[in-house]
Amino acid sequence: MNILYEDQRVLVCLKPYGVVSTDEPGGLPSLLRKHLGDDKACVRTVHRLDQVVGGVMVLARSKKAAQLLSAQVQERSFGKEYLAVVHGTPQPQQGTLRDLLFRVKVQRKTIVVDEPGKDVQEAVLDYETLAQKNGLSLVKIHLRTGRTHQIRAQFSHHSCPLVGDGKYGAPELADLEGIALWSRYIAFDHPQTGQRMAFEAPPPETYPWNLFNC
Repeated sequence: MNILYEDQRVLVCLKPYGVVSTDEPGGLPSLLRKHLGDDKACVRTVHRLDQVVGGVMVLARSKKAAQLLSAQVQERSFGKEYLAVVHGTPQPQQGTLRDLLFRVKVQRKTIVVDEPGKDVQEAVLDYETLAQKNGLSLVKIHLRTGRTHQIRAQFSHHSCPLVGDGKYGAPELADLEGIALWSRYIAFDHPQTGQRMAFEAPPPETYPWNLFNC
């Protein structure tokens, strides 16, 4: 495990591609307990990354810390920034995507819909295109809301699916680990001290990230 920070209340790490965020066999909390050398250690998920997504995450080391961090997520004071590589180029190259999302549970997929309704949620993100190469674009994304598969569904709907994301319309790539979405930066108030803490890490030096030297 790549640990960026740990104390008695929080643990910040890089979630590997292919690992679920939830507390189940083989999930991130389980792997972190092994790292701590204590199978009964309190390690709680307070925000999630899809199994096919990697990057920076914070987990709580106590029930109270989990409650306080979860509240920050709900209140949107929890900072999240992502990098993605998408097909094509977003138009305009910098702006805000605001859509209505509906979760199709049977398909385990999120879709954009035209009208408000039951279980329809507004999704908002800001983005900036940082670079372009070989028909792909490197995009920085700031989430204002945290809906399931939000980034994947919104960019696919706007004709820029994420590289490797076959579920949302991109060609599947057998050699690609996960999809081209990376949690680059998080920021939160420490649940014990109240100090604002921020952590960031670059994506792996593999395709398609290596096209952009990020």
